[in-house]
Amino acid sequence: MTRSKRMQPVQRVAQNREQSAVQKFGQSRQNLEAQRTRLEELRAYRDQYARDFELSSGAGLDAIRIQDYRVFLNRLNEAICQQEALIEQCSCQHEQTRQQWVETRTHCQAIDKVVERYRREEHRQQDLREQKEQDEHAQRSTKK
Repeated sequence: MTRSKRMQPVQRVAQNREQSAVQKFGQSRQNLEAQRTRLEELRAYRDQYARDFELSSGAGLDAIRIQDYRVFLNRLNEAICQQEALIEQCSCQHEQTRQQWVETRTHCQAIDKVVERYRREEHRQQDLREQKEQDEHAQRSTKK
């Protein structure tokens, strides 16, 4: 069995690992985008709520309703801060996932190059053998 054929299982394992890393990277990107979308939704909701509060505050709201608005607005701000922290965490995790994908891709490419080099060497050796056989055949033909 040739070296290139012996390396094929190794090459398949590396390719499978790369595919897995690509999938994880894609899932990580989707998760990060979903968290960013959630943050934008929270901010939009908070801004709308604050506008509604400003519009209704001139309508003579009592102190309890004003306090309730402020408490809820503070909760929204806390949720936004938590979401920002979650995005930071997801962003770090996404970067790690990207780095893992780059490493597996680099490893896979290196194995592919080795296999290709083995194939070229095998073809070159095969060509040399064929040339040698042709030369020997030609020599035998001229001696007769």
